[in-house]
Amino acid sequence: MSVSIALVHYPVKDKKGDISATSITNFDIHDIARTACTYGLERFYIQNPMPSQKAFAERIIRHWREGFGSEYNPSRRTALELAVILDDLSEVVGDVERRTGHPPLFVGTSARRYPNTISFKALRENIEKGEEHFCLVFGTGWGLHPSLIMDFDYMLEPIEGPGTYNHLSVRSAVAIILDRLLGRDMEQNSSPLRR
Repeated sequence: MSVSIALVHYPVKDKKGDISATSITNFDIHDIARTACTYGLERFYIQNPMPSQKAFAERIIRHWREGFGSEYNPSRRTALELAVILDDLSEVVGDVERRTGHPPLFVGTSARRYPNTISFKALRENIEKGEEHFCLVFGTGWGLHPSLIMDFDYMLEPIEGPGTYNHLSVRSAVAIILDRLLGRDMEQNSSPLRR
């Protein structure tokens, strides 16, 4: 298995669908890093081109990797070892090529379907083959901007609940998607409930 995730803050959409940039949040850094570590990912890329935002993220990560936080909560230090801050997704390509010898396949996420949509089942099967490195790309704000989506190899099918409402937090979407793609097969690994 060779999988990473990227959390994109630019270019994303605002409420009107226009191109926008969003701020990095403390909760996203912590929660997504812990989810990424739980599911055995290789990297958690945090993409934001704004220097002040990168400095903010670096300060948080440094606290948990090297500062008082690294001693206070070693498990958080372990999770945040996966975090890499970068300006744009081209840097993901360089990092993956250095580590694996070939570029990643980018898989975008969205609440809607696209012509190059891939199902959870098909992507899980491709990941299990272990022949490619997949980078799952998550958007902040109101989702990834179309100018970015058009360059992806695939778009993952949306998470769909039983109703019509579909606006998950990015932290929730990351957890659900990683469990569907990398979690244990519940049919094969289930055990009877204990009373």
